[in-house]
Amino acid sequence: MLVSDTSHKPIEESPFTNRAFRKLFAAQIIALLGTGLASVALALLAYDLAGGHAGVVLGQALAVKMFAYVIFAPLFGGIAHRFNRKRYLISLDLLRAATVLAMPFVDEVWQIYLLIFLLNTFSAGFKPVYQSIIPELMPDERTYTRALTYSRLAYDLENLLSPMLAGLALLFFSYDTLFVANAGAFVCSAFLILITLLPVYDTAERPGGVWHEISFGVRAYLKTPRLRAMLCIYFGVACASAMIIVNTVVYVRNQLGGTETDVALALAASGAGSMIAALSMPKILGYVQDRTVMLLGSALMAMGLISVTINPGFRELLLIWFFIGLGWSLVQTPAGRVVNRSSNPSDRASYFSAQFSLTHACWMIAYPLAGQLGLSFGISVTGLILGTMVVISGLLGAWLWPHTDPLELMHHHDEISHTHRHLHDDHHQHHQSGMPVEDNHEHRHPGITHSHEFVIDDHHPRWPDERPG
Repeated sequence: MLVSDTSHKPIEESPFTNRAFRKLFAAQIIALLGTGLASVALALLAYDLAGGHAGVVLGQALAVKMFAYVIFAPLFGGIAHRFNRKRYLISLDLLRAATVLAMPFVDEVWQIYLLIFLLNTFSAGFKPVYQSIIPELMPDERTYTRALTYSRLAYDLENLLSPMLAGLALLFFSYDTLFVANAGAFVCSAFLILITLLPVYDTAERPGGVWHEISFGVRAYLKTPRLRAMLCIYFGVACASAMIIVNTVVYVRNQLGGTETDVALALAASGAGSMIAALSMPKILGYVQDRTVMLLGSALMAMGLISVTINPGFRELLLIWFFIGLGWSLVQTPAGRVVNRSSNPSDRASYFSAQFSLTHACWMIAYPLAGQLGLSFGISVTGLILGTMVVISGLLGAWLWPHTDPLELMHHHDEISHTHRHLHDDHHQHHQSGMPVEDNHEHRHPGITHSHEFVIDDHHPRWPDERPG
């Protein structure tokens, strides 16, 4: 089973006892706050350049952001193992800082699209590799779960605090200053990474060309049943969050006659649900399987969206939005654990990059879908349609993710000869006198049937059809 044995539990440590995690988490917080400030500044810049069409500009900028995430995350993830991770992350942080610093000089709408594309291309390279390092710092899964909780809370708090901080800053400075603050945040993030001791891992050496390396993460992810199932459930998260992000302002202002403050309160309700679920994860996941928790989250989102068909008043809407936020956090918070268990350390950046790309592809579909449905059919019908889609995605995820999902699987290897850099270990048992411990030469693996913790990699390209009885 994927759930860990909860008998005789060791005393759970806080992830903040780990010095490297403290620095990386501080880098994440600073970068998130800076990005939140820049998001407000971007909206004001778009209004200056496009006036009443600013919403269109921001919508297209969001589409450009998702396109960059979907296309470039696998590319960066496929080649990240070739580079020193510290220099890699610092370089991307500095490139992000330079891109944001160019924002105050924009005087045409197309320049916004270009800079948003570059900024999020660099973020697509940075974020998954950063996420792949955290489980290496937290070999104890319970401690890693708490780290995931704090990471989820960081995103929720950024959504709540950044607009307030931006509002305070704008009392004294122009919005161009917010771009400068974001650039400074990225530089601070780079400095914190510079002074952090990152773990060293064996570099993956994959046979095949560049395309094989770039596509490895997505191919391996989609060949893993539990990850395919999680992606289906994530499509439900995209539908639910798109409904709230895109249509809350329309429902509250037009249908309920509410104020801008009411819109903020409704969005805060979903954020509060998300934070409460995240805080509960370390306890819940000590007793309940990730699969069960995620499917419960899917059910909460579906019920919440379908409840919109009753045309709720403002108080009822706050409650519905709260439970939808609770549901999507039940899916998102444990996701890193599932990806971590499904990958080797040397391939982890590729898997996290695939997760990042494929899940953002869900949002790339859901955002315009939620907006167009709301415009064409109204919010009630949109809630019913999107809620039904969440039900379907949850049922498909439940079907693809077996109830019994052991980490160790019995499988067979055919005899194979190939060439790649390798260590002479239990897997490569052809060490001869005079040969180095690490080598790169053609070698043969005899046919064998055995059992061990199974993940998709270059030695295990297919999921075994038969599982131990």
